Amino acid sequence: MRDYVVEHLGDPDAVLIVDDTGFLKKGIRSAGVQRQYSGTAGRTENSQIGVFPAYSTSRRRTLIDHRLYLPTSWTDDRDRCRRAGIDDTVSFATKVAMAKAMVRRAIAEKIPFGWLTADAPYGFSKGWRYEFEQSDVFHVMATTLHDTVVTRGAVRPAASPGPCPVPGRCSARR
Repeated sequence: MRDYVVEHLGDPDAVLIVDDTGFLKKGIRSAGVQRQYSGTAGRTENSQIGVFPAYSTSRRRTLIDHRLYLPTSWTDDRDRCRRAGIDDTVSFATKVAMAKAMVRRAIAEKIPFGWLTADAPYGFSKGWRYEFEQSDVFHVMATTLHDTVVTRGAVRPAASPGPCPVPGRCSARR
């Protein structure tokens, strides 16, 4: 899918959007299902949670990767995992760790994008924000009210675009 995106939708002004979503479930056998907070329901429900980076341009939007979140109640129970078809090599990873791996892969595979955005659970990761700062990846991430945010350079207000702060990272349309 990523190859198709680069070939047909690739745009240096694209936005990479990281988010998770819940899939409400009734049973207990679907991989990763348990009572957990689901943004889809807006409350704690029996659900599976998927973490997704989406690719959005002015023309199109699509998902470019995905991971199923497996809570420790699953990864600590290898028999349960095997019954659900989950390989023994799959271990617990936080949603943030999964998102980091997928975004790092998108960067390594040179998927063109100008900005990355994510909700507070991802934006609260100071280490990840620092990684973006060091890599000159423009990002807008929600965080908590009491979080400290430090930037290396000038911040361009969204209301008045102005010139591109990094040559070659923005198109002439701005």
